[in-house]
Amino acid sequence: MKIVMAIIKPFKLEEVRDALTGIGVHGLTVTEVKGYGRQKGHTEIYRGAEYAVSFLPKLKIEVAVAADLVTSVIDAIAGAARTGQIGDGKIFVMPLEKAVRIRTGETDADAL
Repeated sequence: MKIVMAIIKPFKLEEVRDALTGIGVHGLTVTEVKGYGRQKGHTEIYRGAEYAVSFLPKLKIEVAVAADLVTSVIDAIAGAARTGQIGDGKIFVMPLEKAVRIRTGETDADAL
């Protein structure tokens, strides 16, 4: 089992969710986060004053999947989140040691 974590642009969430549903992944967690990479933020004008925005709004998506689905999940997320512009995001994959469904007590792959 693996956790696939992706940082994406907020307006790409529905496309990513649809892509994951299309390959059979039905559960995900979304968190609003802020950060920067190569973009280094940007400047905005508010009430005539220019100011720097160092941390840009992003979404962090976390999906727990069986190890054999990781490549499909990565391809689905990358394809749906890609705009071709700087700041499209990153995908990270981490091992998942144990999973338990609280309602039924199912564990590991059965809990996913």
